[in-house]
Amino acid sequence: MIEESGTVIARVGDQVWVRTIRRSTCGQCQARHGCGQGALASLSDGRANQLQMVNAIDANVGDTVVVGIGERQLLMASALVYGVPMLGLLLGALVGGWLGPGQDLSTLLGGGLGAGVSFAGVRWLSARRLAPALSPVLLRAGDGTQRIPLNNH
Repeated sequence: MIEESGTVIARVGDQVWVRTIRRSTCGQCQARHGCGQGALASLSDGRANQLQMVNAIDANVGDTVVVGIGERQLLMASALVYGVPMLGLLLGALVGGWLGPGQDLSTLLGGGLGAGVSFAGVRWLSARRLAPALSPVLLRAGDGTQRIPLNNH
């Protein structure tokens, strides 16, 4: 379970908006100076994220809460967001190359079309079908009370 603390900034019906601050754990890593991830993480440190989620713990505006997502859900979301468009790009380029042999333009257009269709498909699928299963949830109040179970799909 990956957990992050945040603050409830708005409450609308049974939903809350939670603001979290991105932090990197690169400061504790032994390889932090030779790793590209550390350089990328330093670019985003300190930026606020806002997440909308179901208010399963009855949190109010101003409350500190702990938000969590299971490792499996994070892995599935990453595969969906990165893997599917990459596969669409490759398949589109192969089909474009097959339809126009020796034509770089057809391979390029096929790859672009495949990536575009894949991005649109991922966006539609995640917004309508997979959003609840791959979304973070409120685990508990910041003081450790009101723990709820995480639904692992």
